[in-house]
Amino acid sequence: LVELHNFQKDNFQEHVICSFFFIYFSFLCIINIGDKMKNKVVIIGCGNVGMSYAYALLNQKTRVNELALIDLDEKRIEGEVMDLNHCLPFAPTPMTIKKGSYEDCSDATIVMIAAGANQNPGETRMDLINKNSKIFKEIVTKVMENGFNGIFLIATNPLDVMTYVTWKYSGLPHHKIIGSGTILDTARLRYMISEKLNISTRNIHAYVIGEHGDSEFVPWSSAQVGTQDIKDFISEEELNQISEKVRNAAYEIINRKGATYYGIGMCLVRITNAILSDENSIITVSSYDKTNDIFVGGATIINKNGCKERMYIKLNEEETKKLEKSISIIKDAINSIEE
Repeated sequence: LVELHNFQKDNFQEHVICSFFFIYFSFLCIINIGDKMKNKVVIIGCGNVGMSYAYALLNQKTRVNELALIDLDEKRIEGEVMDLNHCLPFAPTPMTIKKGSYEDCSDATIVMIAAGANQNPGETRMDLINKNSKIFKEIVTKVMENGFNGIFLIATNPLDVMTYVTWKYSGLPHHKIIGSGTILDTARLRYMISEKLNISTRNIHAYVIGEHGDSEFVPWSSAQVGTQDIKDFISEEELNQISEKVRNAAYEIINRKGATYYGIGMCLVRITNAILSDENSIITVSSYDKTNDIFVGGATIINKNGCKERMYIKLNEEETKKLEKSISIIKDAINSIEE
């Protein structure tokens, strides 16, 4: 009887433990499935930038599980969807990829807009203002008509201005509007410093801030390599040369191959991962500056809600003047838009 009692007791305990783990893992699966159901990305404008973003999403391990492509050239989008789907057997994560419509925006987590006129050789980003603001008004209106309540991610130039008009046309809270800002410029900066010093880009703590354009600048006074002042490694003259190379990088690439797109595609995935993984990562995006009522590139905490908070870098007097100039250029550009 004692042995029988002990046997029944052990079986009961095992049953309780097994039941607990079954419930626990079932709960995790439900959370995981629910999380995946939310992670839908819609790309509007599937030219070089839009498709570079799509291809980078497919190649990296992300939380995106559905991707919808929208473009005026529907026949080409059908071909792009076929081509991307044929990559899935070797992709790191499963993903549904399809030709989309504006109805797909109703349950999207992120709508990324890369539509608009391209920057041609000899043109500045600001030359595109009136063309692209009209295009954006039509696009954003259609997105919002379908009940979108996610996060807008903007990659069309002039970047800071297009991010601002998206906010105005959408009526969404400003924290749900993110422009790619100076993330690519910052990546170019860290790459160039890394190449010069033969130190990993992960240990280069320097940012490009301001307008994503000709008035952007590097606040060298706060830049570090590891924990040391960057000026311990690179002379002021060389730092100025690096700044100039970063600022002109897009023009150099456009003059050689007509457009830039791989770099921004990777940068957009970085922002997407920060959103979907709720990272609270600091990235130099174009986010809302309450003081000046504009969107401008600066270090910003990014999480599942979009822009959590702007981080303000301590600037010296010269850098403060550069930022004020950049802000003034963006304001003038916004005021020049023809309704």
